[in-house]
Amino acid sequence: MKVFGLAGYSGSGKTTLLEELIPRLNAAGLRVSLIKHAHHRFDIDQPGKDSYRLREAGCSEVLLVSDHRWVLMHELRGAPEPSFDEQLARFSACDLVLVEGFKQTPIPKLEVHRPSVGKPLIAGTGVETIVAVATDEPAALAGQTSLPVLELNDRDAIADFILRHLEFRQ
Repeated sequence: MKVFGLAGYSGSGKTTLLEELIPRLNAAGLRVSLIKHAHHRFDIDQPGKDSYRLREAGCSEVLLVSDHRWVLMHELRGAPEPSFDEQLARFSACDLVLVEGFKQTPIPKLEVHRPSVGKPLIAGTGVETIVAVATDEPAALAGQTSLPVLELNDRDAIADFILRHLEFRQ
């Protein structure tokens, strides 16, 4: 299983880019999974539903299963967030795990950068695992990075870069 991440500030378009890359990577024959790091409290369960009520009653894990999908919810209840490697170990076999967030984790990453967001490049600020930058304003990055700069709206070129970087394609 290979791992590749997307890093960037909020509002840069990481999730939108992933939505458009995943079908292209699937079309290249890859089975793709994803880890998304949330910086805030979130809940995928709905108040009032049985699973929510039982989890709130004190279950450490609740497994919901149907003929279409399953989901395992695990309550940390004060325990530390699992390490990145522990999270990866939970996945079923796949070819590629895409990662949104975890910018300090030592995996190859594409930085998604929009100058209009008003934030500086992450590349070159101590995050050594960024291998390229995708931006909607390539000319604005002239002289700011020695990394490959990809046009953010050229989804095919970005998918091809990832496939080549991970050696799925020559």
